[in-house]
Amino acid sequence: MKKLMIGIFIILMALSPIYGASGFAITIGETTNDNSMWKSSVMDYFQSKTDKKISDATKKLVTASEVNKISKDITGRIYSSNQIYSCAMVDLDYTDGIKVIVDKSKVRVVTPKMYANALNSSGIDKGYVVVTSPVQSSGEAALTGVLKSYEIAVGVNIPETVKKAATEELYTGTKIANQTGQNPDKIADLFEQVKNEAQKQNIQDSAQIKVIVINIAANLNINLTEAQAQQIADAIANSLKVQGDLEGFKQQLNNLTGQVDQSGILDQILIYLQMIFDNIKNLITGQ
Repeated sequence: MKKLMIGIFIILMALSPIYGASGFAITIGETTNDNSMWKSSVMDYFQSKTDKKISDATKKLVTASEVNKISKDITGRIYSSNQIYSCAMVDLDYTDGIKVIVDKSKVRVVTPKMYANALNSSGIDKGYVVVTSPVQSSGEAALTGVLKSYEIAVGVNIPETVKKAATEELYTGTKIANQTGQNPDKIADLFEQVKNEAQKQNIQDSAQIKVIVINIAANLNINLTEAQAQQIADAIANSLKVQGDLEGFKQQLNNLTGQVDQSGILDQILIYLQMIFDNIKNLITGQ
């Protein structure tokens, strides 16, 4: 009986990504959630950006502990429970690549392209993303909520190694933009081009990536110090090194965004059901 229960538990865990996916998710910063006026304004903003009913979205809180779990080793900043304002919406019905909308009246630093770059480093290149806040914010901490929204929508967790690498990339990009006075989107272009070239050359070594950073920065007329070039190289190297951790998440994201048709998904479910039957049969008979 114990073997039977363990077998059923393992199978149900394997099935959970299929049945746990919502496709349409919203994450709300816990500070915003505790203020009815702020929460209402955020929901109104989300509703203005979609034809769907916001009430149909799966909603989850983003807590300070979740943000700190990622940010403390990257930015060194520790947030309290009354500092988590940012909110995010993700809709997987948008399949023409990725589209990011940022409420520029509230999010002051991080641009749509910067979020798209960080999401791409997380294996995400599909979906409709909206980011807002009830108060002025820089936007770096919002990435935690965006990634959690994707986890809810897809039904599969993103590995912590990937979350940290994406956060480091976003934080480094905003820091370099502030230090150089460059347009954040121009810095995002730098990150994107360097990452693409490193992938093309199959390079993950930060010293080699630094050479690419310096060359592309020169082409874009971006003046970087040696330290800044190294910081960019380190962030991109870390992003590239964790891509192998994303296989399960990327597969399920592709399944849910039209990369396989509905009959394919049904076939997948039938295979799982047959697997359940076979495993239970084998456990009962002792085969």
